[in-house]
Amino acid sequence: MNADSGVSRPPLAEDQVGLVVEVFRMLADPTRVRILWALVERELSVNDLAGQVGKPAPSVSQHLAKLRMARLVRPRRAGTTIYYSLENEHILRLVVDAVHNAEHAGPGVPSHHRAAELRAVPDRDREVSE
Repeated sequence: MNADSGVSRPPLAEDQVGLVVEVFRMLADPTRVRILWALVERELSVNDLAGQVGKPAPSVSQHLAKLRMARLVRPRRAGTTIYYSLENEHILRLVVDAVHNAEHAGPGVPSHHRAAELRAVPDRDREVSE
């Protein structure tokens, strides 16, 4: 992002632009954002996702079908249960970064910064050997 670098990115091909727009279109629905956020930590079944996002399982299933067609989630069958997970690390980063970016719109220090600050605080009970 350095304007002085002299390096410019090549323009995106039209088909690639269309795919990017489709990803953002999928993220423009509150239920789908909640589903994706629930999948950041682990894979979940449709019923588990329905409970987490507070929507009926058939509704969640329809959203998952759209997310699957957009290649944002992937299914895994275990017997009669289908589990869903995020498609790849890029989707994980996209979802986490979108949520963290949204946290900056509110007042105060975003929770992801507070969590990082807590991790950076040394353990007070640990003895210093030097």
